[in-house]
Amino acid sequence: MIRDTYHPQAARRMWQQFEPVHALVYYAPEVFEEFAALGYDVATRWPTYFPLRSAPLTAPGPERVASAFYSFSPQMVAEHIGPAWTIADSDQVLAARSRGVDRLFRRLMGDQIGTAEFAETARLVRRVAEAADTSGRPMAAGNADLPWPDEPHLVLWQAITIIREQRGDGHIAALLTQGLDPCEALVSFAAIGAAPVETFGSRHWTRDQWEAAADRLRSRGWIDADGKATDLGFEGRDQVERLTDQLAAGAWRALSEAEIDRLVELNGPILTAAFLSGLLPGTSTLGIATVQGPKW
Repeated sequence: MIRDTYHPQAARRMWQQFEPVHALVYYAPEVFEEFAALGYDVATRWPTYFPLRSAPLTAPGPERVASAFYSFSPQMVAEHIGPAWTIADSDQVLAARSRGVDRLFRRLMGDQIGTAEFAETARLVRRVAEAADTSGRPMAAGNADLPWPDEPHLVLWQAITIIREQRGDGHIAALLTQGLDPCEALVSFAAIGAAPVETFGSRHWTRDQWEAAADRLRSRGWIDADGKATDLGFEGRDQVERLTDQLAAGAWRALSEAEIDRLVELNGPILTAAFLSGLLPGTSTLGIATVQGPKW
């Protein structure tokens, strides 16, 4: 039996290509304006982040959101999702999300969104999204349940979102196989140098909760006294990333290797626009710039 290493590698490669494009929605002024019009506080991104991302689950409560998002403090989730659905319902949130993404792409990409190349990009990514298995993946399934828009740039963003949420759902499964609870997942990720510890403060775990998680990881031999990953910790995190890539690989079998290479080429201007927008933070909890994944 020939081991398939190409498609897990492709899944990671394309995650690095598309995650910055998806993430624009959480920082774009156009999206904030749409949500402010609904009545949301946009002084920081969190009051909009939780309803914006969870709306495909149809106005879920704090328990479901904390479960699906995994790495956020449940107290933080409750603080923001509790009042979210009293301001607007999930249909209104989804409509505002779509309007904001539409305006964002039109500003960043201009006339490019009407080109044959952009339409080709949307078609290829949609094929992958429609091939993505959503079994046991609530965030992917919620987005896959939404009707497809007509405009290629909105098709592209929705397809990217399905693919990234499908990968994220699989990542949670991979964390669970290593026995990492939500806070331990962040502590172990910080321990391998994915991002500074301060960056993970955005998930609002208390100092006591963080230290308790660190103590549990020390007892397992994953981190040392200084909070740095041991060989066992690096190995465990490598297994998480390896399994994440494997669980995301299936959807990418919908395209040939040549089509995946073509997609990287087509996405180049879009990815460049995302980075040049100035909207994305230099360091995030995803660790895209530092975590290269397993050496297949």
